[in-house]
Amino acid sequence: MANSKVKEKLVVAISSRALFNLDESHQIYKEYGVEAYAKHQEENEDVILEPGVGFSLVKKLLTLNSKKTPIDVILLSRNSADTGLRIFNSIEYYGLNISRAAFTRGESTHSLVGAFKADLFLSSNYQDVQKALESGYAAASIVGSNSKDAHETQLRIAFDGDAVIFSDEAERVFQEKGLEAFEQSEKKSAEVELKAGPFKCFLKSLHKIQSTFPVENNPIRTALVTARSAPSHKRVIHTMREWGIRIDESFFLGGLDKGIFLKEFGADIFFDDQHKHCQSASQYVPTGHVPSGISNE
Repeated sequence: MANSKVKEKLVVAISSRALFNLDESHQIYKEYGVEAYAKHQEENEDVILEPGVGFSLVKKLLTLNSKKTPIDVILLSRNSADTGLRIFNSIEYYGLNISRAAFTRGESTHSLVGAFKADLFLSSNYQDVQKALESGYAAASIVGSNSKDAHETQLRIAFDGDAVIFSDEAERVFQEKGLEAFEQSEKKSAEVELKAGPFKCFLKSLHKIQSTFPVENNPIRTALVTARSAPSHKRVIHTMREWGIRIDESFFLGGLDKGIFLKEFGADIFFDDQHKHCQSASQYVPTGHVPSGISNE
């Protein structure tokens, strides 16, 4: 019975460097090693850390946590419990309801994503993210900025389509045979459902929570921001319908720069598989690079 209960929850696992700005500490670790890093963290135990790239997402998710919509955020840290005390002091300071954590003292954290039944894993460690994706979990490597333009209260999450929500089958045609072949193939397959990508399950869980609230003034708003254009948009719309997932806003940009549109949308986080789109987006909004599909081979 306990197991089926856990499944009802939306579970997000996040690393300490994705939750807080640990750039200074990380620099000490890289330059002077683990002992100097530990000493620095202990000496600054009561110095509160600044919010990191994933902070806004976590804060808003935890605000939505209730009996009706249970949401759990778990801290997965490569720190030791001892050096992790500063992180927990900061969690307490910001009033974040995070009670579950794992400290691995330098070991990889990706294997714990499954143990905690996480729907999403956010980390600044690229290898951990890759391994979590390979194990079938939605995972992203944190890049870019804090949220300057995020909506005050509403949680806003934006996704790229191919290789993120959907598989990279269409992207492969585009990269291997060019734009014309891609457009012909998508036109021909307009009614054929796209296969699921690594973020389909997370989006479905998010949609489930979103559906418990009225459409008007919903606390969650989602967007699809894709380089696709008409007529290749038809297959995307058809697939979403088949999955029973509602996306609030869709941007079919036909290769335009994504960053400025994400700024207007006010995303708390944006997920994309391509480095160039992540670089553009991260100038304006917190961004997660999803190292999946042909663009990352």
